[in-house]
Amino acid sequence: MSALISTFSLGGDGPTIAIKDTIDIAGMPTTAASRALADAAPAQRHAQVVQLLLDTGWKIIGKANMHELAFGMTGINDYTGTPVNPQDATRIPGGSSSGSASAVGLGLADAALGTDTGGSIRGPAACCGVTGFKPTFGRVSRRGVAPAESTLDCVGPFAREMRMIAETMGAIAPGFDRNAALKKVTTCNVGVANVDAQADLLASVARAPQRAGFTSRAIDLAGLADAFQAGLSIINAETWAAFGHLVDSGKLGADLEARLRAASATTPEQVSAAERVRRSFTEAVDRALDSVDVIVMPTLPALPITLDDARRGVSVIAMSSLIRPFNLSGHPALSLPLPIDGSPLKAGLQIVGRHGADEQVCAVAAAFEAALAG
Repeated sequence: MSALISTFSLGGDGPTIAIKDTIDIAGMPTTAASRALADAAPAQRHAQVVQLLLDTGWKIIGKANMHELAFGMTGINDYTGTPVNPQDATRIPGGSSSGSASAVGLGLADAALGTDTGGSIRGPAACCGVTGFKPTFGRVSRRGVAPAESTLDCVGPFAREMRMIAETMGAIAPGFDRNAALKKVTTCNVGVANVDAQADLLASVARAPQRAGFTSRAIDLAGLADAFQAGLSIINAETWAAFGHLVDSGKLGADLEARLRAASATTPEQVSAAERVRRSFTEAVDRALDSVDVIVMPTLPALPITLDDARRGVSVIAMSSLIRPFNLSGHPALSLPLPIDGSPLKAGLQIVGRHGADEQVCAVAAAFEAALAG
């Protein structure tokens, strides 16, 4: 199925870009790839990120498909169709920004915008073998993006190379320094996080700093598992607040309806506890970044499962165990394609930086990109 829900041409003759269907484009409905929102009124104005792209001459080529209501990790959508994973059509493309990752991986667009509330840019990027960047929380405007209220969600770019990631960030994030984001990095102190993941992925992550000529050491990130659970509590509460009114519409996918109903059971006490974890984990990441320039780990703990396995009900919630915590803490985090010995598939190398150091994360990622391509 197509990575795009709709195709059209809007804007100038600059780079081409697809826009996830949670981001408003004036005159078009924002349906979040859901039958329940199919009759939504057309957006009255562009989301700020869309306006910024148009102001700088970019060419929008369509609305990108996605996991329904941006509330899922597989990218499977039986209403709008499931985007193809460019690396392996038998595997899930990842969610929720499945169409954005697929469109870039298939070469349909130079770049795409997605949103990342619990790993929804970095997860699909790792599945589809492309690069995806979640900026520092608040660095990129969410005006005109659904859901309107979120303490986790970020708009960010997908591309096939870091140069285009930097170009896209330069367009959508006023003040972003493209030159700094692509500045040659020759020295970097890398913290390799001790995490639970597939052995061959961990080995590839451990080798990456050496290949780039960087120094590295193993580090522990206190509270990572607790941050994952806390992130689930907060996304459940906030997604229920945004879309809970749709559960009785009879128009939601069965999986989505079940997840929303389960999310409705999130208690205020769980949210309060999650907020305490947010504070403690953010402090732990900040402390770790006092002694290293960036932290690296696999984006996903394993390669993506097959579509058949996902449809049979194999759990995918652990897919977000290494990415969701950084939505909670708000740190910038990027997933870069990572070669795996003996596999035709690329996994993801997640690079996490200090709050506001988005340009540094991109520059380090560009150095890794060059080293891993050799």
